[in-house]
Amino acid sequence: MSTAADHEERTAPTLELRDVAKSFGAVAALRSGTLEVAPGSIHALVGENGAGKSTLVKIVAGVHRRDAGEFRLLGQPVDFGSTADSKAAGVAVIYQEPTLFPDLSVGENIFMGRHPLGRGRRIDRTRMYDEAHALFARLGVAIDPRRVANGLSIADQQLIEIAKAISLDAKLLVMDEPTAALSGNEVARLFAVARSLRDEGRALVFISHRFDEVFDLCDTVTVMRDGTYVSTHRIAETTEAEIVAKMVGREVAELFPKTPAPIGEVVLDVEGLSSTGEFHDISFQVRAGEIVGLAGLVGAGRSEIARAVFGVDGYDAGRVTLHGRPVPKRQPRRAIRAGMAFVPEDRRQQGLVIEGTVARNIASVIRGGLGRAGLLTASAENRAAGPWAAKLQVKTSALDMRAATMSGGNQQKVVIAKWLATGPKLLIIDEPTRGIDVGTKAEVHRLLSDLAGQGLAILMISSELPEVLGMADRVLVVCEGRLTADIARDEATPENVMAAATRSAQPSSTKEPAAS
Repeated sequence: MSTAADHEERTAPTLELRDVAKSFGAVAALRSGTLEVAPGSIHALVGENGAGKSTLVKIVAGVHRRDAGEFRLLGQPVDFGSTADSKAAGVAVIYQEPTLFPDLSVGENIFMGRHPLGRGRRIDRTRMYDEAHALFARLGVAIDPRRVANGLSIADQQLIEIAKAISLDAKLLVMDEPTAALSGNEVARLFAVARSLRDEGRALVFISHRFDEVFDLCDTVTVMRDGTYVSTHRIAETTEAEIVAKMVGREVAELFPKTPAPIGEVVLDVEGLSSTGEFHDISFQVRAGEIVGLAGLVGAGRSEIARAVFGVDGYDAGRVTLHGRPVPKRQPRRAIRAGMAFVPEDRRQQGLVIEGTVARNIASVIRGGLGRAGLLTASAENRAAGPWAAKLQVKTSALDMRAATMSGGNQQKVVIAKWLATGPKLLIIDEPTRGIDVGTKAEVHRLLSDLAGQGLAILMISSELPEVLGMADRVLVVCEGRLTADIARDEATPENVMAAATRSAQPSSTKEPAAS
């Protein structure tokens, strides 16, 4: 016989937060967080970096305890003192980069600390692997429970975490930027799993900066800004423009503020560049004042081409010239002296000294010219870095702030500032706005447009088709390591770019861009 409490649990929201607040000393990370997630739904949580999303999630996950407000799970008030409390109550958080035990099997990772036991209280491995196999079958994915976790893709690691959550009968799954490192096929597989979990009656919270994914996957969206709840909308009853305006507190009239710039002489000339197993016969030019977009599917070879041009990686044939002068391969220092700058795809691992200060990072490439008598002082770094930090509007209270503590958008600005301080003739920028919020995206796009207007040649690699179409004067498309199209801005459409990105062909003839 069902009780009133049973009925309340079935009809109550799975998660309910009301005016939740959290401060760290004098800093209010969350002022008034409100979120209500119904069972059998996928609820998006969006906001700029610093909006309070991560703090809200950490309260739900038991990492932090709230200072004020109401917190209910399945209709009952809760106050988690640890992540173990949160998991025991039915909450699972799937992070962008899960942390599995690499030397253990997939099955052991799923059942860590609660392995099924057989005779003599020994682990029953046959049962463990059978149960893990059944979990993956339920999710509709093929992962071998017996294989070692080391070497698995990020996508498979996330699915293992989801399988673990199901084995614990989690009622609420929080997915924090789960698609940032996934290919299109991996995203489609993850979304299929998410929908199957929703159809089972579980509640999901999906956090992402990618609006196409939010509108494709989610039923409802909640917007946060400056640590405060703004609004909640049914996805079917709102638009991307409305959500963006609420996130940033202002109308973003133009996310891609590209302005026409005079196109000058050839700065970068790449001829017949080939690298076995990576790319073949790559030829293109980038001119002063021109933004050339390098588009294509993940794995097509775009980043590999950029790394070879800059000298990080080698190549087997071809040549690279800058202003008509050859740039030696595998010599990035020579490339820098020639006038190249390279903002890599992974800013944290490859673009920053993450524990270094803002000043140390911005001044890092030009340090050789800052010292006196072999000594380099912090004040010299600050003098060199200060104007660039101000120019790029890096939001930091001081130049001695550690890069690790900054938002993704500000970290990206620091990396760009570091390279602009070298006075480059060519800027190669790989995934310029990956993982940063919509307001900062507009700032980065405006900066790139301004730099092109000042005569800088820019080669921009991006997986976001709207970004490529919105910012590029020409679009070069790569498919399976070959250039398959060279499309002028006024002729580029989502259809013809994607058509070129999905067919392998001999490169088309490169057009000479008209001066404007």
